[in-house]
Amino acid sequence: MYRLLDGLRVVECASFIAGPSCGLHLAQMGAEVVRIDSIGGGPDFRRFPRAPNGSSLYWEGLNKGKKSVALDLGKPEGRELALAIATAPGPGSGQFLTNFPVDSFLAHAKLAALRKDMITLRIMGWADGRTALDYTVNSALGIPLMTGPDSLGDQPVNHVLPAWDLAAGLYAAFAMLAAERRRTITGQGEEIRLPLGDIAMASLGHLGQIAEVSLGGDRKRYGNDLYGAFGRDFPTADGRRVVIIALTRRHWLDLVKTLGISDRISEIERELQLDFGSDEGLRFEHRHRLNPIVAEAVAHHGAAELASLFEGTGVCWGDYNTLGEAVGDRQLISAANPIFSMVEHVSGAIYLTPGAAATLTGSERHDAVRAPRLGENTDEVLAEILGLSDGQIGVLHDAGAVAGPDGTPA
Repeated sequence: MYRLLDGLRVVECASFIAGPSCGLHLAQMGAEVVRIDSIGGGPDFRRFPRAPNGSSLYWEGLNKGKKSVALDLGKPEGRELALAIATAPGPGSGQFLTNFPVDSFLAHAKLAALRKDMITLRIMGWADGRTALDYTVNSALGIPLMTGPDSLGDQPVNHVLPAWDLAAGLYAAFAMLAAERRRTITGQGEEIRLPLGDIAMASLGHLGQIAEVSLGGDRKRYGNDLYGAFGRDFPTADGRRVVIIALTRRHWLDLVKTLGISDRISEIERELQLDFGSDEGLRFEHRHRLNPIVAEAVAHHGAAELASLFEGTGVCWGDYNTLGEAVGDRQLISAANPIFSMVEHVSGAIYLTPGAAATLTGSERHDAVRAPRLGENTDEVLAEILGLSDGQIGVLHDAGAVAGPDGTPA
């Protein structure tokens, strides 16, 4: 956690990954992020993975460092409060993050009617308003048919990482800060619409894949071979596997030298009249000649011996670990990494918890802050942001329009 965005308030009414991760990134840089939650929790409040007591580890991971206001959004009073919190006055406020539909009661026009310089960032599925998730965006754009071994034919392989959700969350944080900067200069607010589909299509375009298809056909499956360069998994003498990648000239030349295969590689280069160190594409095109040579050399060594051989070289490689093996590894997920701190969460569990992924060398890093209990900050927000009295807040509790951290009047 850092304090770079002190004085900035973002109100979040969003679920699943993209919207909450945007709020998380802003909170970890010091913004005050106020979640508007449904009483009893939204659609992602109990998502897997869960703690032994049933609490969602997913939810408490994505909502660290935020505040929670629990409202009954089905009641007019609850909706009016949501609008009032989102549009509260102040130079650092008036920023709203949501994945509610464009024409919902949280439409930008309704927010802007209450605050002219309102900034709304709306996470969407497709730009035309159709619903989509990361996995359905992937299926529409052909990603599952590029993934996995070519022996699968037309059978899709769904990717386990929700890449477009994560990318959208990061891009949304960037876009909100860009809009806030312009508002600071010009006084102008606006709605930013950010569809997962557009994030995915833009990303594929940036990587040259749309151009590739336009000029020559669909990307094939290559299994574990890295497209366009040398790289794949190789079995070791002790039954483990390592991944070895050679993108740069140094990667390749150090690999060849360290494994003692220079003569065999030079023989192929002379035969083909080329230099594998000059172009990563050549290493990809001739992978069927190169892979067996590297595999044979790797198979003579155990994983620990390979680690010793590769130490101090430019070889880019890594073990295949389970996540369980990575947790506790001093070079990976451990307290030795400054992004992590031990935090006690609302689930009652205490575990290594990441703060901001970036390390700002000139700023003090603070420990990660747990996610709030649902409705933990209801009375605080109603009093401090909306200026309501204890009596007014009590009336709202009695009417069931708001709830405290135990789901009942505070």
